[in-house]
Amino acid sequence: MNSAKLEKKVAEFASGDRGAFDYIYECTNKTVYFAALYILRDKAYAEDIMQETFMRALGAIKSYTPGTNFIAWITRIAKNLALNHAKRGARETASDFTDETEIRKYGTAETELPYIFDVAAKILDEAQYEIVMLCHVAGYKRREVADMLKLPIGTVTWKNNEALKKLKQYLKKEGGR
Repeated sequence: MNSAKLEKKVAEFASGDRGAFDYIYECTNKTVYFAALYILRDKAYAEDIMQETFMRALGAIKSYTPGTNFIAWITRIAKNLALNHAKRGARETASDFTDETEIRKYGTAETELPYIFDVAAKILDEAQYEIVMLCHVAGYKRREVADMLKLPIGTVTWKNNEALKKLKQYLKKEGGR
């Protein structure tokens, strides 16, 4: 991903070129999705939050300061929306105990994440999870992830390796039971 080209497309979109959206979406959709998925742990809700994120972010594109890392800006919007959604869901669940079948919990059988995503979300901290998802699921290079997250490449490499070690140890332990 070329961050200079992304910044150019964001500026074009802000100037009224709606055709720039496709490039913006392709560069950021996976990051936005995995940010929401980490918080909600529910694929359907994460997809909803991703859609809402793009609608809100692109509707407020003029508030973005050019050159300040668009991916971080849109990811922060996704995280805030996901946190608000999770809080709202917790309040609704806590306030209505009349019918247990109507209570929708994150991670129920019909919306369960693939096992490895669930394990990763459970045992990795947020930074490790984000790096692993961006590098190994979304397919970004560590250098690109370092640029997105504004971290040194060595830090991204170290956190990635530590996260993979944790996952390997956990899966070995679980497999040995």
